[in-house]
Amino acid sequence: MKITATELKNRLGQYLDAAETSPVLIEKSGRIKSVLISNSMYEKLLAYEDDYWASKAKKAEEKGYLGKKSSEAYFTHG
Repeated sequence: MKITATELKNRLGQYLDAAETSPVLIEKSGRIKSVLISNSMYEKLLAYEDDYWASKAKKAEEKGYLGKKSSEAYFTHG
């Protein structure tokens, strides 16, 4: 669903309800400016991001990355 910022302002409650089932694209000056999503979708996106970075950290550890503290200790005392 795509709406204008003015439309959002005039019918906020309606679009908050709509965002529970699908994202609401908000246009301003003819361009998509923002996206209104449900809190549950926002929480899912945060969880995906956390999983992504956890995976990156695990791969770095597997390749021998020691972590910040260990690396700093190695270079200052090594």
